[in-house]
Amino acid sequence: MTESSTVDTPLKNLVGEKTAKALAGHLDLHTAGDLVYHFPRRYDERGEHTDIRSLDVGEQVTVLAQVQRTAVRPMRQRRGNLLEVTVGDGSGGTLTLTFFGNQAWRERELRPGRWGLFAGKVTEFRGRRQLNGPEYVLLGEGGEGEAAASEEVEEFAGALIPVYPAAAAVPTWVIAKCVRTVLDTFTSPEDPLPGTLRAARNLVGLDPALREIHRPSTKEALYRARRRLKWDEAFAVQVTLVQRKHRAADRPARPRPPQPDGLLAAFDAGLPYELTGGQRDVGREIAADLATGHPMHRLLQGEVGSGKTLVALRAMLQVVDAGGQAALLAPTEVLAAQHHRGIQELLGPLARAGELGAAEHATRVELVTGSLGAAARRRALAEVAEGRAGIVLGTHALLYEGVDFADLGLVVVDEQHRFGVEQRDALRAKADQPPHVLVMTATPIPRTVAMTVYGDLEISTLAQLPRGRSPIASHVVPAAEKPAYLDRAWRRLREEVSAGHQAYVVCPRIGEGLTAEEEAPKEDDTGRRPPLAVTEVAPLLAEGPLHGLRIGVLHGKLPADEKDAVMRSFADGGLDVLVATTVVEVGVNVPNATVMIVLDADRFGVSQLHQLRGRVGRGSAAGLCLLVTEATEGTPARERLDAVASTTDGFKLAELDLEQRREGDVLGAAQSGRRSHLRLLSLLRDADLIRDARSEAVTLVTEDPELSRHPALAASVAALVDEERAEYLEKG
Repeated sequence: MTESSTVDTPLKNLVGEKTAKALAGHLDLHTAGDLVYHFPRRYDERGEHTDIRSLDVGEQVTVLAQVQRTAVRPMRQRRGNLLEVTVGDGSGGTLTLTFFGNQAWRERELRPGRWGLFAGKVTEFRGRRQLNGPEYVLLGEGGEGEAAASEEVEEFAGALIPVYPAAAAVPTWVIAKCVRTVLDTFTSPEDPLPGTLRAARNLVGLDPALREIHRPSTKEALYRARRRLKWDEAFAVQVTLVQRKHRAADRPARPRPPQPDGLLAAFDAGLPYELTGGQRDVGREIAADLATGHPMHRLLQGEVGSGKTLVALRAMLQVVDAGGQAALLAPTEVLAAQHHRGIQELLGPLARAGELGAAEHATRVELVTGSLGAAARRRALAEVAEGRAGIVLGTHALLYEGVDFADLGLVVVDEQHRFGVEQRDALRAKADQPPHVLVMTATPIPRTVAMTVYGDLEISTLAQLPRGRSPIASHVVPAAEKPAYLDRAWRRLREEVSAGHQAYVVCPRIGEGLTAEEEAPKEDDTGRRPPLAVTEVAPLLAEGPLHGLRIGVLHGKLPADEKDAVMRSFADGGLDVLVATTVVEVGVNVPNATVMIVLDADRFGVSQLHQLRGRVGRGSAAGLCLLVTEATEGTPARERLDAVASTTDGFKLAELDLEQRREGDVLGAAQSGRRSHLRLLSLLRDADLIRDARSEAVTLVTEDPELSRHPALAASVAALVDEERAEYLEKG
C-alpha cells in the first residue's frame, strides 16, 4: 500500500529526485503542498482557441493549437534542414514552430490536423511570430515521436485541459503528471474555514476543491473549487488586516487636539485662496483622528494636484500647536528639498521662529538629508532635538542617522513609501508613544485594492482639483510607424519654449550602465534594443532637434547638491528643457512647464505615466503629454498607451494597471522576491467576494481576536499570509 503524503512531504519522495530538482530550481516548488497549491493558470478546451495574435514577443507561453502545414528547407548557414510547422488557433492567428537538424520523425508526427500543446518563448522573424524548438505534447491519437507516445497525454483525456505556470525545463504536461502522482496519495489538511461559515457562504470543502481545480470533472465543479480557494485567500488577508486594526486600536497615543488661536488658525487666515470642499472635509477627518488617544493610521489619496500637501501641512500645524513635532518623509532628496522650499514659502513669517519679523505663533522648518554638510547637519539636528523645529522634512534616512526629536507627534509619508517593522521601531524609538501616521499617494487605488492592501488604514480621498489647474492633453506618438510624428513632437516642444514655457523629456534609464530609480526593463534576447537613457539622449537632443535650447539633466545618481541646483534652475526658469528619469514623477512642481515628452513610453506602467504627466499643466496654461513608442498598433503595449492617452481619470487607469499586473504584486511578492500567495483571487473581478470575506473577518475577529477557538484557521492564515507578507500589508 502506498504511503500517504501531506502538505509537508518532500516532492523527491513522490516524483523522483531529478523531477523534484527541476520543480524546485525552476518553479520554487519543494513539497507536496507547494505543488498542490500550484494551480493551473487557465484551462483549454479542444475546439476552443488560444488567441495567438495577443502573444507578446519575449513571453514564455503554452498554446493549444492545430497543425496547419509543414515545410522542410535547407539551412543557409550550416548543413542540414530546417523544419517549419505552421500552427493555428482557429481565429486566424498563426504561429511558426521551427526545428533545426534532420528530424524526419517530427515531420511525420506533426501532421496537418493534429492538435497539441506547444510551449516556448515567443520570438519574431520577418514580422512572423514563432517558437524556436518548442516543447510539445500532441493530443488524441499517438504518433511515432517520443512526445506523442509519452504517457503525459493521459493528463489531457478530459474536456478541460489544465495549463500550468511553467518553465522551459518543466512544461505544463510534466507538472500535470506530477500533480496526478501527488494527488493519488495526498491527504488534505484539516479544513480551516469554520463549518458555519462554509454553510452560510455555500462553499465546498477544502479536499474536493483541491482535487477539482487540478482535474475538473465539470465546469461547474471547477467554478465551485475556484470560488472556495479564492475565499481562503481573501479571508486570510482580511483576517490579518482586521487583527492588525484591532491591535492598533489598543495602542495609546498622545492626543493632539486643535487649538483655536494657534499656528494653524494664523495659517488659514493668511491663505490667499479658499480650500476646496474636499480639503475641508478630509481636514476635519484628520483633525478628529489627531485628537484621539490612539494613533491615527490614515491613507490620503488624491489625483496629482488635488492639494494633498496642503492638507498634510495643516495636520502638521495642528500637531505643532499641541506641543508636538511633525516629520514629512519624501521618497527622494529632490522632493524633500522641494517640500522644504514650498512649505517655507507657504508659511512665510510663520516658519521663522527666533528671527526678526517672525509671526507670533511661528515655528521652524528644517530639512534633514544624508547629504547635508557637517556644520549644517549639526545645526539642523540641534533644532530638531531641542524642539525648536516643529516641522522636519527629509528622506526616510532621517529616521536613523542620529536624528532625535523632542516630541514626535506625526509622521507624514509622501507617495508610497512603505514602512516595515524596522522602520516602525525606529519611529517609535523617537517618540514616547507611537506617533500618528498619515500616508499620501497620488496613485488612485481601486476600492478592492484599498480594502485588501490598505485594509488596516482609514482612507480619505481628495477627488476635487483646486481652481486654476489646467487640462492635460495626451497623445501617442508612433515613432516606428510614423517617424514624421516624432519630428513634429520636437517642433511642438520648441513652440512651447518660444511661447515662454518649459518642457520635460523623460527616459526610462539613466545610462552608462546605471538603472533608473524605477528599474527599467533589461534588454531581452528577442533583439529588442535597450531602453533609452538620459545621459545618451540629452547630448543627441542638444546637437539635434533641440539645438540652441538650455537643456539640463536630472537623475537619481547625481550628487544631492547638483540635483538641487538643476531643479532650482529649472524651477526658476534658467533651463528650457529638463531631460530626466522618473525622479520627476512625484511632487515636482514647476507651473511654467507645459509639455512632457516620454520616450519609450511603453516601458513605463500605467499609473507611472499618469503620475508623470501630472507634472505639466500645473499653471494657467494647458498641459501636453506626448507618449513616444515603437510599439505597433494592436499590441498590448500600444493598447495600454492608447488607454492612458484617452482619459485623465486616475481611477479608471488604476484599474487598468491592476488588470495588467500579477495580482500577487499587490501583496508584495515582487518586493519579497517570492511566489505570490494570491494565486487565484482577482482584486478587480472578485470585488463582491472580498467584501463578503471582509464582513466575515470582522465578525470572527471581534468574537475571537487571536483565533484561539479556530486553530486550523490560525495556521492557515499564518501559511497564506506569512510574517514577511504580513509586514508588507502592515506598511500601508
